[in-house]
Amino acid sequence: MAQETFAPPVSEWYYPSDSVKENAIVRDYESLYAEAQGDLEGFWARQAEKLDWFAPWEKVLDASEAPFYKWFVGAKTNIAYNALDRHIKTWRRNKLALVWEGEPGDKQTFSYWRLWREVNKFANVLKGMGVRKGDRVTVYMGRVPELVIAMLACAKIGAVHSVVYGGFSEHALADRIEDAQSRVLITCDGAWLRGNIVRLKDVVDEAVRRSPIVETVIVVKRTAHDIAMEQGRDYWYHDLMALPIANGNCESVEMDAEDPLFILYTSGTTGKPKGILHTHGGYQVYTSATLEWVFDLKDEDRWWCAADPGWITGHSYIVYGPLILGATSILYEGAPNQPYPNRWWKIVEEYGVTVLYTAPTAIRGLMRFGDAWPNRHDLSSLRLLGSVGEPINPEAWRWFYKVIGKERCPIMDTWWQTETGGFMISPVPSVGLKPGSATRPIPGVEVDVVDDHGVPCPPGVDGNLVIKQPWPGMLRTVYKDPDRFVKQYWTTYQDQGWYITGDSARKDDDGYFWIIGRNDDVIKVSGYRLGTAEVESGLVSHPAVAEAAVIGMPDEVRGSVIYAYCILKAGLEGSDALLDELKNHIRHEIGPIAVPARIEFVPQLPKTRSGKIMRRVLKARATGQPEGDLSTLEE
Repeated sequence: MAQETFAPPVSEWYYPSDSVKENAIVRDYESLYAEAQGDLEGFWARQAEKLDWFAPWEKVLDASEAPFYKWFVGAKTNIAYNALDRHIKTWRRNKLALVWEGEPGDKQTFSYWRLWREVNKFANVLKGMGVRKGDRVTVYMGRVPELVIAMLACAKIGAVHSVVYGGFSEHALADRIEDAQSRVLITCDGAWLRGNIVRLKDVVDEAVRRSPIVETVIVVKRTAHDIAMEQGRDYWYHDLMALPIANGNCESVEMDAEDPLFILYTSGTTGKPKGILHTHGGYQVYTSATLEWVFDLKDEDRWWCAADPGWITGHSYIVYGPLILGATSILYEGAPNQPYPNRWWKIVEEYGVTVLYTAPTAIRGLMRFGDAWPNRHDLSSLRLLGSVGEPINPEAWRWFYKVIGKERCPIMDTWWQTETGGFMISPVPSVGLKPGSATRPIPGVEVDVVDDHGVPCPPGVDGNLVIKQPWPGMLRTVYKDPDRFVKQYWTTYQDQGWYITGDSARKDDDGYFWIIGRNDDVIKVSGYRLGTAEVESGLVSHPAVAEAAVIGMPDEVRGSVIYAYCILKAGLEGSDALLDELKNHIRHEIGPIAVPARIEFVPQLPKTRSGKIMRRVLKARATGQPEGDLSTLEE
């Protein structure tokens, strides 16, 4: 059942300057949203017409086998053609596509022409290795340019890439290889992270031993430490790229709009991996349109999505979306505080980054080190900021806005999922902002907050976040498991035909959406629903707290009580007085129902390598239970 929350109403508004509004690509959100709702298929057809197609579609949307929707039915295309081939026929051929910096400080740049040539060469290498249209290729690499090249090369020849984040364990990698049935795997000898070598090839060797379906392993030499190379199976990338077969011409294979582009396994999966499948046609339209609207990307911009290409954020908004738009992207290999906490701000200054998109975890982590580090750098090139991955607490939002954006860069707080392919709820630069709210849905997207029976929740009341109509970037199925696709996403509100996101949210009186978190991250105290995110935000709003995580613990009287873990800001130490102060602070900020029964000061929190707090690990530790699969846990 939906329950009223105890969070105070937020009346804090931040408005963009007149110059931001006047120069925004989307100046009138309301009109664009109304246009989409008035003619959904016509609206998406107009966005699709901005791209190149080998053959036109016969039908924009086929809902005859819902929820297995099809978009741009009958059209022929290739996302790599739209990301690269078409640009090298224009002035953009000499424009920078990718600017890369390694953690030790080495650098590379790729014009659209050079990137196109490298992708063509590697596409020919893959073909020489027997990779054909429809084959699955697993990619397990560090944050290097060759990762982008590998993904685009697969797309170019019609192979399906399955990128496994280069921090997963051998067991997790083997599971994903097995599920995708990949005969070819692309990796690096190692990657640099926090001054250390992450030994990727060692993980690959063990994973391939567990999943011997792999016949070929292609290895990029990055760290140059000693590794085992198995004759007849393992090949150096640079050796292959020097062969005559690796010439710089390779036609993009004509793909049906609904042909698979990639499989991406959702992080934190237990049991059988859940492979989210995306396709060429609708995904290319959706990622490019949403990136242009939300981050207002123009030819003169330097775009930095500080994610990893191995996650959906990187797929959509490092690799495909920016390249389709002809943008210049920054890619950085390592940690934000290596060797010092000013590494990111140094990159912004050096490369003239204009738009920075990152996760609240990274913002909070850098916020811990204070204002002096960013203040020693010229951040005046920045004009927009963005947040992704989890709800951003208002305190971190304000710090990002004031210290990094100098109160002139609107923050695009985006909500979306691996499954959605692109932004679903987000501001555009021309609208008013409320710290902590993702604002309103993207044009062409209809979302709502409903109770368990599908009845819309009134403003201020928590409920289930649902998506009420199909969108081009949506997942098409769970790879090899259509029943799981239907059961997981479409059965809760089967009669209405709505997609269930698994997230809890609320709307306010202005129609702005507030994401509370995953439904399994909601704690019921005395029958009231409290989102872990809102309690954590309350704790972080205290000047002594840098990061916080809360879990629910069983309680005979109240059902659950709140157990909080807090990381204090640099130089501060915990005390009984501070414990009492924090409890009083939560009582004031949220209400007595949200006061933690216990607060523990800790030096760090268990997180996935993408920065999400693993609350189930905290709960297991607190209750003395097994911690389960830790393959996604950061060292």
